[in-house]
Amino acid sequence: MQFIVDNWILIFAALTSGGMLLWPMLNKGGPGGKLSTAEAVRLINHEKAVLIDVCEPGEFAAGHAAGARNVPISALDNAKGLPTNKALPLVLMCATGARSSRAAAQLRKAGYSNVHPLAGGNAAWREASLPIEKSA
Repeated sequence: MQFIVDNWILIFAALTSGGMLLWPMLNKGGPGGKLSTAEAVRLINHEKAVLIDVCEPGEFAAGHAAGARNVPISALDNAKGLPTNKALPLVLMCATGARSSRAAAQLRKAGYSNVHPLAGGNAAWREASLPIEKSA
């Protein structure tokens, strides 16, 4: 007990730094957290997640993840391409991952409870050698 009293600053520093190292692992996929491509593929394969690309139609036509639905971020409020089951997992992606985070916040406000933006977006998807489609 005397050790703890004498070294409380060192103990506090160790606990704080350990917490800071663990925080990203504990917060993955939560509000503001982003999925890796491997986690996204696992959600799609095991939990029947729907892949939503929030890019504009021109960007979507140039190349997108295979099987993704295009629901532009500008049309999210009244989009017909979103699933009616709001508990179904959604993996959101865009070109780099910036718009998908904004879209995730927008969809959470609309009542979708299981929304996950993809870290790195289409660029990360390509880098992971996952299938890409181009629209005509």
